[in-house]
Amino acid sequence: MAPVPYSFDPKAKPIIYGVQGLTLSDDERAFFKEANPLGFILFARNIDNPDQVKALIDDLKSTVGLNCPVLVDQEGGRVQRLSAPHWTPVPPMRHYADLRHEQGMEAALEALDSDLTKMAQEIAALGFNVNCTPVLDVPVPGAHDIIGDRAFAEDPDIVAHFGLRVCDTMLANGVTPVIKHIPGHGRAEADSHEDLPTVNASLDDLDALDFKPFTALSELPQSENFWGMTAHIRYSAFAEEKPCSLSSHLVHEVIRAHIGFPGFLLSDDVFMEALAPYGDVPERGRLCLEAGCDAILHCHGDVRAMEAAANKGGQRTEEARKRLQNALKSCTLAA
Repeated sequence: MAPVPYSFDPKAKPIIYGVQGLTLSDDERAFFKEANPLGFILFARNIDNPDQVKALIDDLKSTVGLNCPVLVDQEGGRVQRLSAPHWTPVPPMRHYADLRHEQGMEAALEALDSDLTKMAQEIAALGFNVNCTPVLDVPVPGAHDIIGDRAFAEDPDIVAHFGLRVCDTMLANGVTPVIKHIPGHGRAEADSHEDLPTVNASLDDLDALDFKPFTALSELPQSENFWGMTAHIRYSAFAEEKPCSLSSHLVHEVIRAHIGFPGFLLSDDVFMEALAPYGDVPERGRLCLEAGCDAILHCHGDVRAMEAAANKGGQRTEEARKRLQNALKSCTLAA
């Protein structure tokens, strides 16, 4: 039997932590051993060369005593934490949909398969086992360019088609994909890193465009193997003032029931300014978990901030444990 890409402690706290630098400090190491987080996420500040990254990931896994989830944002284009000269650059996802117009669907998918297979193999060789891709957002004219060419196209069917290919390629190489930003960031007129966007589209319009790629992938048998990441966005179509990540209604009634997403659900980073009106960072994390997110992303990497989040509490639910277990079922390392 091929090895699974990660393991998890059922008693681990439902938090994915960032780290500060290229190596672990003594304070970080001691904190992680005591806090027992679900896993970790690395950014450009943590990445220099292959030997250093592999050593850092091995060190992180040793703090919790198992091959825990270690995440990276390696989408391609402007969101690539691993870059040349040590790793192979990948174009933005819009490139592949554009290639479809120039050379046809088969050539576009061939290019995507080739580039994403190499990407998945490179990150898996370092010890990463979860990749925060693909972006399934559908951009519209006039929206903020935070999504832009990170998205495949303005056609939700094309987004779903290419997005599924990314998911399947990641899974085939032992890497769990994270579809984002559910239920849709493409209409946002602000960057949720900096402000709280409000999307004013009707439910019919959201169904026809924004939700459609997420719904299409959620209907597939392998959707239990995908993770999802919430959007820090408020949607006026629902009687809810809170952004999706903090809204029990949007998590349970929209993401789970209406869209039908069955997989493990992460919040986007709780440090983002979109959540600033709802309390300090530990409080935002607590609210995300209360709303129904299975785990939170806590990306800053400051030990004192991590301690505060850990002290705020929050345990993973039995439903979240089952979803995390289901995500392992078809994710095997390439032969």
